[in-house]
Amino acid sequence: MIPRYSRPDMVKIWEPENRFRIWFEIEAHATDALAERGVVPASAAQALWTWWNTNPTIDVAAIDAIEAVTKHDVIAFLTWVAEQVGDEARFMHQGMTSSDVLDTCLAVQLTQATDLLLADMDALLAAIKTRAMEHKFTPTIGRSHGIHAEPVTFGMKLAQAYAEFARSRERLVAARAEIATCAISGAVGTFANIDPEVEAHVAAKLGLAVEPVSTQVIPRDRHAMYFATLGVIASSIERLATEVRHLQRTEVLEAEEYFSPGQKGSSAMPHKRNPVLTENLTGLARMVRGYVTPALENVALWHERDISHSSVERYIGPDATITLDFALGRLTGVIDKLLIYPERMQKNLDRMGGLVHSQRVLLALTQAGISREDSYRIVQRNAMKVWESDGAESLMELLKADPDVAAKMTASEIEDRFNLDYHFKHIDTIFDRVFG
Repeated sequence: MIPRYSRPDMVKIWEPENRFRIWFEIEAHATDALAERGVVPASAAQALWTWWNTNPTIDVAAIDAIEAVTKHDVIAFLTWVAEQVGDEARFMHQGMTSSDVLDTCLAVQLTQATDLLLADMDALLAAIKTRAMEHKFTPTIGRSHGIHAEPVTFGMKLAQAYAEFARSRERLVAARAEIATCAISGAVGTFANIDPEVEAHVAAKLGLAVEPVSTQVIPRDRHAMYFATLGVIASSIERLATEVRHLQRTEVLEAEEYFSPGQKGSSAMPHKRNPVLTENLTGLARMVRGYVTPALENVALWHERDISHSSVERYIGPDATITLDFALGRLTGVIDKLLIYPERMQKNLDRMGGLVHSQRVLLALTQAGISREDSYRIVQRNAMKVWESDGAESLMELLKADPDVAAKMTASEIEDRFNLDYHFKHIDTIFDRVFG
């Protein structure tokens, strides 16, 4: 992942040094369990931990140099460790296969990454909730097909986003549990050369569950679901980012990304204030979703194992989690500093001469005894006059002057159907459902 869209804590999870440290812990814990069962000498496990507890520096370059000759990353690592530990290191990796190390390590890295993503989501949810409460009853226009529909509140818009990300958080917790499995089952997963209790011991030490049946690899349906979950979160990020982008359009301008002192919007036009952060988030969401299809295609491996998935995961593991971590952090900042303009919202609400109240008049006429079809026709013919006048005409006044309406509704009754507060009488209920 490029540094521009990377944050240090997530990057560290995918650095070679962290990977090699996890590999060592897998090997050392397995050697402990083998020593307890008398398969290898207790001194072998002790020698590994004695060396480890001196806080050795992982010489990534030296391991890479060995791999350049062996063309095998796990063998290169084991060879390097043996050079550091000495003769007792020959008892490492007894009955294990490379996938035991690689897949279990990936499970650890993905759980570490997920813990950061969950913290990111908690921060985002807190920011959304704060702004939703702030604008719980701030009137704004709801739009369908991009066209004015009926009034909502800006807090309700944010409550919708909160509920969506809360669902995504639950999915991410489930994805973490599903991906956090350990496989120490040896070649083709039969445990022929290693006891299943060794796997259970390593899993417990690493905070993982044991994989019920692993062939020679952990089944990739788990990983497919994990990356699909990240893709859904990315789509939710894009949905909220797109809303901000639309609201920042000059013709709308109901909300706007924070524009910091000294910031420039355009190299050519000094007046520009562009939604660059949310546009960036839209692009990053596309990238995260782009990693989902390769993860799905990794599910179909040959027989008990092939490595067609390996190169894919070397890309998508780091890139998807690093990108999503950055995107969640950026979106949190956008929401936290979002500039919100209630006066502009009210101006836009009033712009089309009261058209947003047409449904209330329609319903009132049906309740007064006019058929729904005729009620719709009566209201629509007046509404179209307002539409064609670009809001210069008033729907309320046109309805008062319409004899078909006046025959069924008094002027006061018509005016009552244009009460904005009517639309917000259940906002408390919605907020109670969302925020509990």
